[in-house]
Amino acid sequence: MLSIETYEAQPWPDQLDWEERAAKAVHAALELTPHAGLGDAAPIVEISVRLTDDAEVHQLNRDFRGKDKPTNVLSFPQYAPEDFHGLTNSDDGEILIGDIVLARETCAREAEEKGISLVDHATHLMVHGALHLVGYDHMDDRSAAAMEALEVKALASLGIRNPYDDTQ
Repeated sequence: MLSIETYEAQPWPDQLDWEERAAKAVHAALELTPHAGLGDAAPIVEISVRLTDDAEVHQLNRDFRGKDKPTNVLSFPQYAPEDFHGLTNSDDGEILIGDIVLARETCAREAEEKGISLVDHATHLMVHGALHLVGYDHMDDRSAAAMEALEVKALASLGIRNPYDDTQ
């Protein structure tokens, strides 16, 4: 079973159930990958989504990526995707696949610049982060195109328009 744990380290707009939104975003992303079975795994598989602020993400980005600035989303995988088949329960009965961390101010600024809602932009970033946790990246044009195609499809399943289409 896939469990999505959401932690609001800093208050995000409260008109939304962020835990439900995170669960839908992560499930939509994983369903399109070879790792869709994580949702039905015998052990409880957990992905943590942390909603925080620029200051915390800045520190994480500096400490773990050597980039001294905030960013919109960070992903911290705990396993290589090829190791998913051999996962076993931990002491507390759950297996943490990884963490997704979003920065409120950066997300809000980007959403405003794009003319979209914060909810839609944050959902996109959760989908993006979930794909990183299961091995997708955008280090070259080919892998970026593949990852973006999955993001667009996952977002469409949630009723969110293509974030890469500038004509809309």
